[in-house]
Amino acid sequence: MNYTVHPTAIVDEGAQIGEDTHVWHWVHICGGAKIGERCSLGQNVFVGNKVLIGNNVRIQNNVSVYDNVTLEDDVFCGPSMVFTNVYNPRSAVSRKDEYRDTLIKRGATLGANCTIVCGVTIGESAFIGAGAVINRDVKSYALMVGVPAKQIGWMCRCGVRLNGSGKICCGCGSVYQIDELTCTAL
Repeated sequence: MNYTVHPTAIVDEGAQIGEDTHVWHWVHICGGAKIGERCSLGQNVFVGNKVLIGNNVRIQNNVSVYDNVTLEDDVFCGPSMVFTNVYNPRSAVSRKDEYRDTLIKRGATLGANCTIVCGVTIGESAFIGAGAVINRDVKSYALMVGVPAKQIGWMCRCGVRLNGSGKICCGCGSVYQIDELTCTAL
C-alpha cells in the first residue's frame, strides 16, 4: 500500500487509490472509485462508485463526491461544499438512472459551502466563491460568486484575481488574452 488511510476510514474493496494519497478520519470510499496520486481527502469525505478523481486533488472536510462526478488534476474542493447528481430529487421516486455528469476541469477551486448543481462543467482554473450556487457551465478562469452565481471577473492559475485591464498576473507574471467572453492563458 503506497498511500495512507486513517484507521477510522472505510475503503471498499476495488477502490483504486494512487501513490502518496492521504485518506483522513471517517472517510468512506466506495469500491468503484478511482483516485489519483498525491490527493488529500479530509475528515468525513464520501466518494461514490462512479467517481474519477485526478492527481493532486484536495477535498476538504465534509464533502460528498457522488456518482458521475469527475475532478481533474489539481482541483480544490473547499470545506462542506456540495455536489449533486440528480436534478430533481424526490424521496418516493427513484432517479438513479437519471444521474447527470458533472465535470470539474483542471485547477478549478470550489469554495467553502458552494453548491454545484449536477450536469455542469466548471472550466479550467475557474474560481467558485464561498457559498455560491452554480447551476450552469462556468468558463475557464472565471470568478463566480453569489446565488445564483454570476461572473465578476477572471482568475489566474495561481489564484490571484486578474485586473480588468491587465493581462499579466501581478502574483506570478502569467500572461493572458482577455476579451468580453473569454480568458486564455498564453
